[in-house]
Amino acid sequence: MRDPTKQTKRDDPANLIGRHRSLIHSENKKVNSHRQRVSGEWFLNTLILEDVSVPFKYKRKKRYRDLQGARVNITYYADTEEVAGIQIDVMRVVRLLRA
Repeated sequence: MRDPTKQTKRDDPANLIGRHRSLIHSENKKVNSHRQRVSGEWFLNTLILEDVSVPFKYKRKKRYRDLQGARVNITYYADTEEVAGIQIDVMRVVRLLRA
């Protein structure tokens, strides 16, 4: 079993950003709000980070621990989503770790 404190080359944010130019990486961001809701077999997670007005979204198969008030390192890309006929900006999370 690999040591969770050590990143592999594949997990390194700099390596991810080098391969995918549209990715953005932020470190030590405070989570103001974290919500989880069930959608079929998935848990849809929405984060609101301090000083950012756009929601960060990701899916998981299992419920995740509450991140409200925690500091996180996050890799994401900008996207848009249509809700009730209105286009809104969202951030799609690719990688999320507690700081």
